Order: sequence, then structure tokens, then C-alpha cells
Amino acid sequence: MSQPANQHDILIATVGRPHGVRGLVHLHAATEDPAAVEDLGALHDGRGRAWTVSWRAPGIAALTDASGAPVADRDAAARLANLKLYVSRDRLPQVAEDEFYHADLLGLRAVTPEGAALGTVRLVHDYGAGVSLEIAGADRDWIVPFTRACVPVVDVAGNCLTVVPPHEIEVEGDLSGRDDVSVRA
Repeated sequence: MSQPANQHDILIATVGRPHGVRGLVHLHAATEDPAAVEDLGALHDGRGRAWTVSWRAPGIAALTDASGAPVADRDAAARLANLKLYVSRDRLPQVAEDEFYHADLLGLRAVTPEGAALGTVRLVHDYGAGVSLEIAGADRDWIVPFTRACVPVVDVAGNCLTVVPPHEIEVEGDLSGRDDVSVRA
């Protein structure tokens, strides 16, 4: 699996399955505007190899390596499936106030409004219906919507965010699937 070359790399896109027989791929942009993937120019994978993206249709791209050679065929494109493409953080524009790159949130300490420790942001999930944060706690893990109601304060410089856990749903039991789980509203 491809990993960022360093902590300052930001995930820009993930290569999906091949498209056709000429080396094109389905490309899943991790940017708000997919055109930005092409506009950024050279990207790199977790091994440091350089790649350039050229959109052919919505979600369909041609990739070229550092020498300018395109992906040769469907078999070569299939070998790139799940390849993560990154860019160095310093090549990205500054974000507006109250906007964050997902990478900015990873590792932040999560505390309640009273200052009690909840844990650390482990993952940022975005499946299209809204962003949520996965917080790894000492005695339990949390998944909270990344909304002002649940996360009213984000202090990246202070390495901390305030979390107001939602109280609508409680889950009890072993979430690994080995035992019963009960949900109460």
C-alpha cells in the first residue's frame, strides 16, 4: 500500500480500476474541484515516483510518468489500482478561516468543552454525505460529525479541537462482530 512520503504530503487522488484498453484509469480526486488535480502538475506516489494527470472525461484520466511516458495498456493501468497520489503541502493554497485540509485535523487532541480529554483524531471520513472525525480515545473510540454543533472549536496551531459528542445514539457491545451490539436512541 502506498503511504505519503512524509507528513507534509497531502493526498490529492487515488487511482481506481482501468478504463478501456489504452491505459486510462478511473481517478478519484480528493479535492473539492477535480480539475485541481490536473492543475497541480506533477504529483508523487508513496515511493516518490512522479506522475502527471490529464483528464480525458469526468473521472477518467491518463497518467504519465516522470519521463512523460503514458501508462501503456490496461494491464499496466490495473497494476496502478489503489495508488495514492500526493502533493507537498507547500504547493497548495492557503485555506480560508474555518476551512481545513483533512490532514490538518489528523493528530489533533480532542477535548470536551470542559477540557476533559476524549482522545486524538485518528481518521477523517468523507463518504459524500458529510465529513466525520474518528477519535481514538483511551477507553473508547468516537465518530462525530464534523459540524459546528459537534466540533465548535478547531485550533490547529494549538493542536486541539473541542468536541461536543452527540447524545442521540448510544452503541453498546463489541463492534468487532464477535458479540451482540445494542443501539439505543
